[in-house]
Amino acid sequence: MNDRVGRIMGQWQVERPDLDVSPQGVIGRLHRLADRLRDELVAEYVHHGLGEGEFDVLAALRRIGDPYELAPGELARHTMVTTGAMSKRIDRLEEGGLVTRRTSVGDRRGRVVGLTPAGRAVIDEAFTAHIANEHRLVAPLTDEERADLERLLARWLDALEGPELVSR
Repeated sequence: MNDRVGRIMGQWQVERPDLDVSPQGVIGRLHRLADRLRDELVAEYVHHGLGEGEFDVLAALRRIGDPYELAPGELARHTMVTTGAMSKRIDRLEEGGLVTRRTSVGDRRGRVVGLTPAGRAVIDEAFTAHIANEHRLVAPLTDEERADLERLLARWLDALEGPELVSR
């Protein structure tokens, strides 16, 4: 293959013929693809006035279901970020009127973050556009190729991470 990764692999094969550089074909292309996909996804979030982190928080609250509330620590687990990073995201969303923070009824020391009606409207619109964008991004693949790729990636990720511990 004569793409950038293929050219790099070819150079290494000349300089280090003693090494099997074939994993670069998969990992290098996945890395480049991940960068391109992130750029395409973030552009859609920005179109809705959100950064990647804000989209992630709103999506986690929305998909948890009514009443669309979680404690900040639970929210961090649902988005796989640190509680410190979560606090900054929540601050920005609260300033924008998309979430509220209140004292937990069950634990006066605890806090609960919830979607506002404006936040729900924003995430519903942004998520609809996000899914359309994802369909556009996978459109070059056939349904069979997508299913095969999903199965292979899930198998590979499971081998590297083990089963996911947090249910969503």
